[in-house]
Amino acid sequence: MSPVIEEHARARLITDGPLTRPVPVDLRYDATEDPRTVHITLPGGTDWAFGRDLLERGLRTPIERGAVRVWPCGRTQLIVELHSTDGVEVFQFEIRTLIRFLARTRAQAPATATPSDGTPEKRPSRTTTSAAAPTTTAARPERGAQAARG
Repeated sequence: MSPVIEEHARARLITDGPLTRPVPVDLRYDATEDPRTVHITLPGGTDWAFGRDLLERGLRTPIERGAVRVWPCGRTQLIVELHSTDGVEVFQFEIRTLIRFLARTRAQAPATATPSDGTPEKRPSRTTTSAAAPTTTAARPERGAQAARG
């Protein structure tokens, strides 16, 4: 089995307008790169990397780490809120899609992937690919930032 797990999924982009819209996203996990990290690649090439445990905990209870907030929404949805200097993007996922993806990552992860020795957890980071050179930023939450770009 390949150490890289990729799953194409659909999320709903939540905007400050009356409508939401479905968008394709890619979920990726590479145990050889960092067994504690998952990636969510958004339309336009923006890649968010953060701790796998953040998604796992967010399935049960609201959690925030750096620029990423995750919380359950009812029994079947999960909200992922991503903060950057460009603003805030809010996505709604089907929980079953993320549970399936996370189960695959746990099966692939080495036994030492979950640190119990107090080592710091993975900080969220955002990478944007565009015509300009790619940039990586460890985004900070911005209070009062505008809702998702439409």
